[in-house]
Amino acid sequence: QVQLVESGGGLVQPGGSLRLSCAASGSIFRINTIGWYRQAPGKQRELVASFTYSGSTNYADSVKGRFTISRDNAENSVFLQMNGLKPEDTAAYYCYADIIRSGTIFSSPYWGQGTQVTVSS
Repeated sequence: QVQLVESGGGLVQPGGSLRLSCAASGSIFRINTIGWYRQAPGKQRELVASFTYSGSTNYADSVKGRFTISRDNAENSVFLQMNGLKPEDTAAYYCYADIIRSGTIFSSPYWGQGTQVTVSS
């Protein structure tokens, strides 16, 4: 089995910073893509930032210049450094990865359980 476990959410004041972490574990052969989505109450889940298969990064326009995604391939981990947080960044943040399990040839999507980020004064 494969699991994604997130950590690092919390309550922060506007303008503050948080760092989210996500670790993938289990029988992993290769991680094709990995990144972060978020979902605010009453809204659809949206991409925040991700690494593509080639290793390039994608960011939502709303977070460009404020958020930075990074990864540790050796630890199958991905991080999201969030600076200059705004109230509109309040959401549940989910780690996502497209993973090929050991002994298989097809990839499958995996999601973490989510971590809440609340930006409020």
